[in-house]
Amino acid sequence: MQFGRYYEEFEVGAVYKHWPGKTVTEYDDHLFCLITMNHHPLHLDVNYAENTTDFGKNVVVGNYIYSLLLGMSVPDVSGKAIANLEIESLRHVKPTFHGDTIYGETEVLDKTPSKSKDDRGVVYVETRGYKQDGTVVCIFRRKVMVPKQSYGDARGGEQPGRPEPKA
Repeated sequence: MQFGRYYEEFEVGAVYKHWPGKTVTEYDDHLFCLITMNHHPLHLDVNYAENTTDFGKNVVVGNYIYSLLLGMSVPDVSGKAIANLEIESLRHVKPTFHGDTIYGETEVLDKTPSKSKDDRGVVYVETRGYKQDGTVVCIFRRKVMVPKQSYGDARGGEQPGRPEPKA
């Protein structure tokens, strides 16, 4: 199973559909909010959400959806990354609610070889997240520094650092 891609494997215009999706539970949302100290009642207080918001129910915190999509993209995009360089933009397009299932896909917008080191390059991608009904909920663009095949070969290939079992 491939985990990430080398620079040479990225093609401008390619779209990677991340699998599987993830159904967001109330527990997921509340845990993320509490870990990150985001105690806004829109995410945590059912009474508040039902009686004082246009949504009429709790909204999943947007940064959890972004983080979920970023994680979903790792096997297809940044699993071999040397560095995540930049999040250029992040848009929360529509709300997500408990029980929604999130799917993601990433499109390669551009790629540029490194000017300072010949064993790597920068890949520019856009990730889109959408719900089970196809409604787009989150879009972000980022730049990732990824190695070329020569970089990987010099450091142990596909599974660098993996030990062999002892008899």
